[in-house]
Amino acid sequence: MNQPADNSESIPLYVKQPKVYPRETKGRFSRLRVIAAWVLLGMYYVLPWIEFQGKQIVLFDLVNRQFHFFGITLWPQDLFILSLLLAMAALSLFFFTALAGRLWCGYACPQTVWTEVFLWMEKVTEGKRNKRMKLDKGPWTKEKVARKSAKQFLWITFALWTGFTFVGFFVPIRDLGPRVLDFQLGGWETFWLFFYAFATYGNAGYLREQVCKYMCPYARFQSAMFDDNSLIISYDEQRGEPRGARKRTADHKALGLGDCIDCEACVQVCPTGIDIRDGLQIECIACASCIDICDEVMDKMGYPRGLIRYSTENAMEGKPTRILRPRIFIYVFALLALATLVGTILTGRDPMLIDVLRDRTALYRTVGAELENAYQLKLTNRMDQAVMIRVEAHGLPELRVVAPSRPVTVNAGQVVDLPLTLAVPLEQAEAGMHTITVISESEDGSIRSEEETRFFVPQDLRR
Repeated sequence: MNQPADNSESIPLYVKQPKVYPRETKGRFSRLRVIAAWVLLGMYYVLPWIEFQGKQIVLFDLVNRQFHFFGITLWPQDLFILSLLLAMAALSLFFFTALAGRLWCGYACPQTVWTEVFLWMEKVTEGKRNKRMKLDKGPWTKEKVARKSAKQFLWITFALWTGFTFVGFFVPIRDLGPRVLDFQLGGWETFWLFFYAFATYGNAGYLREQVCKYMCPYARFQSAMFDDNSLIISYDEQRGEPRGARKRTADHKALGLGDCIDCEACVQVCPTGIDIRDGLQIECIACASCIDICDEVMDKMGYPRGLIRYSTENAMEGKPTRILRPRIFIYVFALLALATLVGTILTGRDPMLIDVLRDRTALYRTVGAELENAYQLKLTNRMDQAVMIRVEAHGLPELRVVAPSRPVTVNAGQVVDLPLTLAVPLEQAEAGMHTITVISESEDGSIRSEEETRFFVPQDLRR
């Protein structure tokens, strides 16, 4: 039997992505991106070197389970504060996306910021867009080797410094530097330094827009976070079409043309290589480079600005637009409520934490004419200086602290575990489970913490 001819063409599972050569732009949005990059990179590279009250101003000390943040020390017991901060970050993302699309991606995303830096180093060593394209297509010459080598030197140096700084957020960076020079880093420190350096080098140097297009999940669910009243980068099709080339002095209306001269400058400046004139696309990171370059072209042609602009889908269709809508106000009120709650918690935290746990091995014991209950006491000093603490207990007649019998010194940031023994006279002991309060207080009375627990008196005590 004759087999039918297979006329289907083979489709490759992987197609190599062409390199995108973004063209340089100047304009108000480009200046905003540069300012944002300077601020964010400045915070990243400078903050670990700043000290406050003898401690690194931002340090996630995982070894000692302490998180130092602008003079505030957080402990594992404060994990719920981190949960509130993460909730604020999520709400901020919802708010900015609902208001103006992917603002985070265009101005604050680490991938965008570091890619801008790597592109700048590439421009310094290899030249502007056309020169870089010509250099890549040309043969390997001494000039090409020199320029490529200079670029790689800058990339690798910057990536290593980025990895070093990353580790410096978890290890005191002033101690980390000398150990790097003496090759005395620990195993995990070495791993994360080179891993973060390699990730920066690969993502910002080579993957670039592919991270935004294929790896970032935000592009996939952003459509559920904005609506027809969200500000997005839009091409005014009614004004721009039909597009076509023309002389600057020509009457394009008489030629039946729109304002778009089809110069494709908006495509050349796009860091992800898309054409904004095709409509909203998940690859668009809202960097607004196309707005800047299009406004520049409109100025040269003598046309009004705004052929590409921030607008809403409703506005582009001639429908009423409400940018400040209930959804926006809900996000704002929720953010303010969470910020107020976090501020209240941070300012009202007890400097000394006290935890009291009953000793389950023995509910009670009699010692002479007294009945004793045993506990485990944990004192956590959240302050930056040592403090002398005395322990008291109230809630039963003649209740006294047997141990610890003397004030206890708790050093700065220290957690002290010690046995706690409370006693009452037998003649004063009334059967039952009694609520008592254990108090830890500094000698000058400026610090005081309380914790409720139970004191057990058996029924057959006097038999």
